[in-house]
Amino acid sequence: MPTPVLRLVRFAGRLLLALAAVATLVVVFLALIALTNGAGSGLAAWLTTLGAGTVLALWRGRHSTWPTRLVPFLPVVIAAALTATVCIPIVPTARRYPPALAFVSTQHWNLTTGSRVAVYHYPPADPGPRHPVPFVYLHGGPVRGISVQDHRFLQLLARRGYDVYAYEQAGGGRSDLLTMDQYTISRSVRDLAAFVDRLDKGKVDILGFSGGGVVLTRALADPGVAARLHRAIIAEPGPADGPTARITGHKGRASARGLAPAPTGPRSTHVPRYAVAFGLMRLGLLTPDTGLIGQAEGDNAFTAADLGSDTASAYCARDAHRIPAEDTAQNFSFSPAASLRVQQTVKDSPSIAPLLRRSRTPAMLMIAECSSQVRQWATAVLARDPAIQRTQYMPGVGHHMWNGLDDNNGRAVAVIVAFLQGKPAPLPNYPTRDEIPAFLRDGK
Repeated sequence: MPTPVLRLVRFAGRLLLALAAVATLVVVFLALIALTNGAGSGLAAWLTTLGAGTVLALWRGRHSTWPTRLVPFLPVVIAAALTATVCIPIVPTARRYPPALAFVSTQHWNLTTGSRVAVYHYPPADPGPRHPVPFVYLHGGPVRGISVQDHRFLQLLARRGYDVYAYEQAGGGRSDLLTMDQYTISRSVRDLAAFVDRLDKGKVDILGFSGGGVVLTRALADPGVAARLHRAIIAEPGPADGPTARITGHKGRASARGLAPAPTGPRSTHVPRYAVAFGLMRLGLLTPDTGLIGQAEGDNAFTAADLGSDTASAYCARDAHRIPAEDTAQNFSFSPAASLRVQQTVKDSPSIAPLLRRSRTPAMLMIAECSSQVRQWATAVLARDPAIQRTQYMPGVGHHMWNGLDDNNGRAVAVIVAFLQGKPAPLPNYPTRDEIPAFLRDGK
């Protein structure tokens, strides 16, 4: 073999060994991040990895002359530089709250539970009859801000004569953070009861969407909380208890997931620190209270683009190329760690079916045609709650039923108002409890 070729082969072999050494050290670092739960902003894992790499480099170079002894340290230096980026905060570590909205004032209420929540009020704007029962909106998330799109929808209800209140659940939006161990589905239900008490206007009508629908469903299963509710609307709920969360099944008609253009804008997951933190949390290898990043830093870092195809999954496939902007970059707020913590407490909870079967609060269930939710999450509520008086299967919309497209907002308002006023439903009562097996069998 010619000498130049031999040299090239040797160089390539050494390069591959060096790259393998770098990769091995990075993998060791990530494993230590998981084992230490990110202790000390990842520094515990970084120092351990650096120490182990240094010892191995010294061992490899023990028989070499002085200049060549430094060669084994090159992969260690490269790996140390790469992994150090996981340990360095890129955004403020103290909570940076969204600025005030221009079209509605933000109040802050201290609840008896200890939560301090951001509250928004839309007084009746219609010159006609005003409805005496206040209307409360529970947003999805579970721990996120109320989107501008949702605010616009609430304004439509106010124009129909409703006195509309909404609050961002503790840790979301402009509401104060809790310690991570306080984020539980039970706390969310207690906060709801405390909010209605703080409102001090008697019973309320309430709409719970997605994660808010979970809170509302569990509130209906708690007689003490349900006593504060006049009428309840459960829209596109997630799983309300552990047994339901473990159900696997089909979803609604095809959504825009995988069809819509990728979201634009900055992503925290393009930054090594947050890609590692959020990725390992999602895999269950880091706990929500990880020492790698604090709750506030994670909230500050997370962007709308980080939700990826989750946003597209809330729309029908036919709308894939006209998905509206749900929020502004300034108003967007999502707490990934707190949301995972709340969802885990739902998964760990026992069945609420025996308590929900005693519910007496008049209720309505709203299901989207192109729902991205497992259908049994909604039908389980319908089957268990005898006080659900009607179900409205909303055609032509995805999980986010009021989305500003076509007449979707108006149709959602019509369904909600008809139920609250005890008028005939705009849509057929479908599926009924007896129709649940056929509804699931037909893949609706």
